[in-house]
Amino acid sequence: MSPSGSSGDVDFMRRALALAQRAREQHEVPVGAVVVQGGVVIGEGWNRPIACSDPTAHAEIVAMRAAASRLQNYRLGGATLYATLEPCAMCFGAALNARVSRVVFGAWDLKAGACGSVLDLPREAKLTHRIDVFGGVCSEECSQLLKSFFEARR
Repeated sequence: MSPSGSSGDVDFMRRALALAQRAREQHEVPVGAVVVQGGVVIGEGWNRPIACSDPTAHAEIVAMRAAASRLQNYRLGGATLYATLEPCAMCFGAALNARVSRVVFGAWDLKAGACGSVLDLPREAKLTHRIDVFGGVCSEECSQLLKSFFEARR
């Protein structure tokens, strides 16, 4: 999993960072996500498990739900999921089930990441769908937002 770094990836990651800031303002862990298909944002979200009393309301899930609703289709083939933090197993599993084509993330999650940090689901040979994964896009900004959030809570 290497950083993609194309200007389009950076632009969409910056949009995800703005959404992560909304999560922070709502006292949620600052993670944001956008789903893009054909160069157009079709879904976006930020962490909302506290506000929604829903442990599945991670930014990626919220964004994929919005995209699926917009398309009126649970399949998101050809779409890219941008997330400011490496997806966990639940979020990566949802991307697999939605048939997302690419996942691009910012900061590595050394506690729960499922794209190389703790687990490496993209390389699991037994899975029937493959997702191209690129980590480290805008990693400094993504990491700093999380670090400052947790420092303020201590």
